[in-house]
Amino acid sequence: MKSLNTFMENGIKNIVETAARFYMGNFKGQVFLHHLVSSLREHAKIRDDYEKEGVHIPPFLISSITNNCNLHCAGCYARANGNCSDRRVEIMDKKDWSKVFAEADKLGISFILLAGGEPLIRKDVIKLAGQCENMVFPIFTNGTMINDEYIELFDSHRNLVPVLSIEGNAVETDRRRGEGIAEKVTQVILKLKKRGILFGMSITVTSENKDEVTDQKYTTALREQGCGLIFYVEYVPAEKGTEYLVLDEDDQEDLRMRINALRSNKKNKGIIMLSFPGDEESMGGCLAAGRGFFHINASGGAEPCPFSPYSELNVKEQSIVEVLKSLFFREVRKISAAEVDKHDGGCTLFPFKEDVEALTKTE
Repeated sequence: MKSLNTFMENGIKNIVETAARFYMGNFKGQVFLHHLVSSLREHAKIRDDYEKEGVHIPPFLISSITNNCNLHCAGCYARANGNCSDRRVEIMDKKDWSKVFAEADKLGISFILLAGGEPLIRKDVIKLAGQCENMVFPIFTNGTMINDEYIELFDSHRNLVPVLSIEGNAVETDRRRGEGIAEKVTQVILKLKKRGILFGMSITVTSENKDEVTDQKYTTALREQGCGLIFYVEYVPAEKGTEYLVLDEDDQEDLRMRINALRSNKKNKGIIMLSFPGDEESMGGCLAAGRGFFHINASGGAEPCPFSPYSELNVKEQSIVEVLKSLFFREVRKISAAEVDKHDGGCTLFPFKEDVEALTKTE
């Protein structure tokens, strides 16, 4: 676990250093970074203290704060696994999320990724997150709901970091997300850049767009638009017949080499590049189920990962520590560690979803 902790801490350090370069000369950004560095240092100490007691606290958490979305993107994994739907289900209210955020802060969790559905539907939770200044909240959004009010909110609360989802170029984005979506996102980008607000892009990497989205010209264009963060997310086959889009072993190795080359290029010093799931084999398994993060769905269910949406736990009934120490999460971590060298694309747990689901049915 020590090597994993070192890996995670180095990743956090890289994020801070890159953000510092992005916010150089930006007063609001500098004020935010000064507070962030202090908070990260305090959180790291808290996690280290728990580690000494035999409890591993991951620095990241993923929270899907709503099931609803204003778009119907082709091949949407959230819709395919039920995390995103138009069905009426009981979801956590603002008070529930306030409890989760406060507990996460006390445990030393520094980053909470807000997802959905479309998270900006929950303006109440977004505003709440902005007030939790000890943590950073990347918000994974399609970008179409970012209006002037949200721009003001992001400007005044720099711990809220919008991450806009795109599919490569405008044609590919519109093909999957709907006609005219790429132009709407472009207009949002212009507003964020004008305010000097740190924002990112989330790109689903497939066998078809891998070369384009990892080309230096492409990342340079994003940086010139003001982007300071890129999430490369390997495609998971949400729909039957799309397996050809999954990155095979050679594609994954090529993707790692391409991203590493981009990171080492001086032209990209002002931009953070993260890959998910990344090189799981070198990390001894995937980071889900509490090794690096876990997922809380809109109803409070504690799941190993958004790509492994199964749970027998709920944060409205159990604490985060109880979730992390649970037999369910321990067994999921065993699966990921044992199967890391056997999967053929995407995340480690996805091909073993039946095994993970079975763990929730044991008596």
